[in-house]
Amino acid sequence: MTKLSGGEALVKSLVREGVEVVFGLPGVQMYGIIAALRDEPSIRFIVTRHEQATTYMADGYARTTGKPGVALVVPGPGIYNAGGGLSTAFSRSSPVVLIAGQIPRATIGQNLGGLHEVNDQKEITNPITKWQKQVLRPHEVPEGIHEAFRQAQSDRPSPVHFELPPETMVEREDVTLLEPAQITRRVPERSVIERAAKEIAAARKPVIYAGGGIARSNAEEELVAFAEAAGIAVMTSAGGKGTMSEKHPLALGGSLGPGGQLKEYIEDADVIIGIGTRFSMRNPAGNDARLIHIDADPAMIGHVHQNSLGLVGDVKATLPVLGQALEAAGGGTWSSPTKQVAEIQRRLAESEDEINRPQEDYLQALQAGVPSDAVMIFGMTQLGYYSRPRWLTENPKSYIDSGYSGNLGFSFPTALGAKVGNPGKPVVCVSGDGGFMYNSSEISTAVKYGINLVTVIYNDGHFGNVARDLDDDFGGDYETEFANPDFVKLAEAYGAVGLRARDPFNVTNVIPKALEMKRPVFIDVPVSRVPRPKQWSARAPWTKPQEGLID
Repeated sequence: MTKLSGGEALVKSLVREGVEVVFGLPGVQMYGIIAALRDEPSIRFIVTRHEQATTYMADGYARTTGKPGVALVVPGPGIYNAGGGLSTAFSRSSPVVLIAGQIPRATIGQNLGGLHEVNDQKEITNPITKWQKQVLRPHEVPEGIHEAFRQAQSDRPSPVHFELPPETMVEREDVTLLEPAQITRRVPERSVIERAAKEIAAARKPVIYAGGGIARSNAEEELVAFAEAAGIAVMTSAGGKGTMSEKHPLALGGSLGPGGQLKEYIEDADVIIGIGTRFSMRNPAGNDARLIHIDADPAMIGHVHQNSLGLVGDVKATLPVLGQALEAAGGGTWSSPTKQVAEIQRRLAESEDEINRPQEDYLQALQAGVPSDAVMIFGMTQLGYYSRPRWLTENPKSYIDSGYSGNLGFSFPTALGAKVGNPGKPVVCVSGDGGFMYNSSEISTAVKYGINLVTVIYNDGHFGNVARDLDDDFGGDYETEFANPDFVKLAEAYGAVGLRARDPFNVTNVIPKALEMKRPVFIDVPVSRVPRPKQWSARAPWTKPQEGLID
């Protein structure tokens, strides 16, 4: 045992868990932790300009490194402000550890109107975190942090919430520090694996549907090895982009739509091997297909697709065992799909039924200017939506979106966290002008800490998708236009670099120059409204005017 303050015990526990960076904001209830961080040279403390950026940065760090991201905020409003990043992390099963303050111990739950007081504070994050814990004494801190990291990384990774009051951070008592959390990778029962292998071996035409759980399990190599050994084509969800290079001869591509080449392929399959995916976005295939569903979360098995056989386990641990069982079952009798995959890829690249103009041309210009090893963070913007099926992703953990949470404004701070975690890689943020302004003050953070990413701002002066939909379906736009700053001057005012592209095609030339500068660079790209992507031709009834009630 060692006599430590709660703040010291917390920081030393973070060190033991391998934490190298904390994204946060100091505040009056947090001084005991801040002082301990100051005195710990192995942890970098990056202070943001708003709590919203803390969890976004932690999420970007986590999803691009495979390690937990840590955020630190004051109680009450600090947690509310951090909610957007937690929501996105939850939707993408990202291991973010939120460390929050509390009001003084004796006043918790008393409703006395203290600074930052929110009764039942853990309930703020309950819907978007996997686990919440409050500790009140310094000696409880190591066990709480140990469990927070175990929960964040085990089974389905997810955000967690750990909190403590201010006096716990400064009180001193005997504390026992713990070794890092050990993560056990669960493997399904052997009988279930053998049953799944026999069903796959008997298939006429299997296909793999790969989700983001593969990246969370760091199982990209296992996915490729399994697909190659079995000779099965791979389709990815948007969250699964990058789990297999989309240049691989077995790669069909990502982000399945309601129609087209990929939809036809998966509808023709009799067995779908869903790996690390909820398989929940409008049920990617009809229930006539058998779904062999590998996922860490038993609640996902049969949740959407009823005709399912569940293999509840960790993807990295399960895939090699399933591959061995499939080989023992004699493999399959299907022909190699590589010729059909190549033909589908040709059609995807050439068919006007699959391509949107001018989005395709804009995206190709962007791809031509970005190195193939770049980490890309695509915002909730017109080009970001189109990137899900059309951006060519070659490397693991290199395509980041906001998942079903769909947070406008997430991309810039998330990209900052990605660059902190990947200082040697080019990181490019793609944002609209509307979303960028949510967290534009974090240009200050980029400059202060030398976070040298490139941010491309497609500037149409509107919430572009909303403006288009209102014009197309509701008889006219209403209040979607902006009074924008000059983004070049805004960047320069903070001490960053501001550049202006002539048009969306000019980014091919501007981005390489920006990356060479080794500074935070912001590129203003003028763009006009683009049509709705064909992939969204099937629309929800509540996005259009209706006569009467919707069933």
